[in-house]
Amino acid sequence: MNIKLSLVRIILSTTLVASQLFANAQSVKTDVLIIGGGASGTMAGLQSARMGSSTLIVEETEWLGGMLTSAGVTAIDGNHNMPSGLWGEFRQKLYNYYGGPKAVETGWVSNTLFEPSVANKIFKEMVAKESKLSVWYKTIVQSTIYQNNQWTVKVTEGKKVKIIEAKIVIDATELGDIMAAAGAKYSIGMDSRFDTGEELAPEKANDIIQDITYVVTLKDYGKGADKTIKKPAGYDKAAFAICCDVSDPSSFEDPNNNCFKMLQYGHLPNNKYMINWPRDGNDIYLNIIEKSREEREAALKEAKLHTLRFLYYMQTELGYKNLGIADDEYPTADKLPMIPYHRESRRVKGMAFLTVNHVADPYNQKDAYYRTGVAVGDYPIDHHHLKRPDAPSIDFIRIKVPAYNIPLGSLVPQGVDGLIVAEKSISVSNIVNGASRLQPVVLGIGQAAGALAATAAKTNVQPKDIDIRKVQEALLASNAYLMPFFDVKPTDPHFATIQKIGATGIIKGVGVPYKWANQTWFYPENSVSQYELVSGLRPIYSQYKNYWQASGESLTPESLVAILQVVNPTISLEKIKADWSSLSLKEQFSNSLILNRRNISVLLDHYLNPFEIPVDFNGTIKN
Repeated sequence: MNIKLSLVRIILSTTLVASQLFANAQSVKTDVLIIGGGASGTMAGLQSARMGSSTLIVEETEWLGGMLTSAGVTAIDGNHNMPSGLWGEFRQKLYNYYGGPKAVETGWVSNTLFEPSVANKIFKEMVAKESKLSVWYKTIVQSTIYQNNQWTVKVTEGKKVKIIEAKIVIDATELGDIMAAAGAKYSIGMDSRFDTGEELAPEKANDIIQDITYVVTLKDYGKGADKTIKKPAGYDKAAFAICCDVSDPSSFEDPNNNCFKMLQYGHLPNNKYMINWPRDGNDIYLNIIEKSREEREAALKEAKLHTLRFLYYMQTELGYKNLGIADDEYPTADKLPMIPYHRESRRVKGMAFLTVNHVADPYNQKDAYYRTGVAVGDYPIDHHHLKRPDAPSIDFIRIKVPAYNIPLGSLVPQGVDGLIVAEKSISVSNIVNGASRLQPVVLGIGQAAGALAATAAKTNVQPKDIDIRKVQEALLASNAYLMPFFDVKPTDPHFATIQKIGATGIIKGVGVPYKWANQTWFYPENSVSQYELVSGLRPIYSQYKNYWQASGESLTPESLVAILQVVNPTISLEKIKADWSSLSLKEQFSNSLILNRRNISVLLDHYLNPFEIPVDFNGTIKN
């Protein structure tokens, strides 16, 4: 049966109600239903439940964590310097389990590597602590109905049929199956530059997606052990001839053949190895997005076989006979992961559409999406197309961008109520997907989806009509980043304040494309000129439209008062002096003190609270 048909939303043309359709099925009600217990689905469930909404996750496997666990991608790419929200919480639990940050810096691809079964255990422990959160494992969605502001979802657990009624559904599936079945518009593959305005996008759109990988987790069984597998069907050692090329594609270095270094790429704790290698490794091109469940399963047999061929090559040609498939990780008969690593899926047409232009230069676009940020990332634009040689030749890794944020509108589909989209199916361009697909970003997207769902459910408001600032406030209360300011951590006493002022655009960050960990600096201890402050205030407060009394001199309390009195005449030097110590500002107050970006953010937040002024999904001020 085709996926579109098996998951199709039933459009009720009669007065027949869901209870009549499924009279013999077990029925439950929940505020928020999350379909998919992967990386984003698990985070969405935790955030929603912690905000007080009854929440249910339905997951097809028996694990939580998706690409981080069930797909075996256990080396975190990016966000090492931005421990945002639940990502930071999860990482700390890994530190606690293994014995600190150094204990998980075991491979050169990442600062955080771990065993998939350990991550699954951590996720399940986190979920178990939430009384408002339930998980149904080995559960498959059969159909969905949205009628009278309520979802009715039919699922099967083995032979059991169950009905779930929910206010809000989050599509956290790996390939965006639910939003497609619900009738949301979406795209697959590369966009045309004429549609996105991205200079490096191809002229003509196509349906070419990134290569997928069926990861294998290996274990070192010790010197002298021979774990060589049976020669896989179709094996050709020429297919892996340059797998030891470990040159950095972001640099201009010559290829450096080093098989040992290639293997150390995904060296995990306890002498295990994640094999997720693109260059003549186990990447494979398969576009199974629009295929049926049965067609997907058949196609993925070839992906598994390709990975086994690569393993056989490593064992026989490279001499790593002591490395065999780990027998203590996955609960599968072949000991391979339950799912492949999908780098790309359907991409919904959302209330906001994030292109590489917004990422590269967020403050100078028509849409001020940065003001609506709910998740952050710092990884470069990284696409895998080596196994599809006819793909348009685009040097993605040379597209230089700073650290960036994901707008809330990218999670909200156009034209479908009651639905939020997460995982890799959000509304971004194909090029941006090369960065937004990475694990910490997807974790953040999930947390944002959970905050949006809980806010919508509690207020009985559609996601498209939500107060964006309320969702952002919920994320800040959970130590999540709205703005990618890597130099102000959640442990900073003014973290939330600086995040809020940054999200207004009054004081802007400075983006720096930097190697494999891009940056956006807030520079909290730097000074601000009078003109810079007024320029930031002007788009928000109409009173500054014709205000030209600000010089290029650095702000002092005296000059700050003169500027802020335009909006709030009650502000005075005496009031600032009286409030100074209670605002946790460490400098000794004086009328002539050169104020820094931290001081000004705190004072703006305290006296004007510009963050309370609402914005729409384009980031436009709604005053």
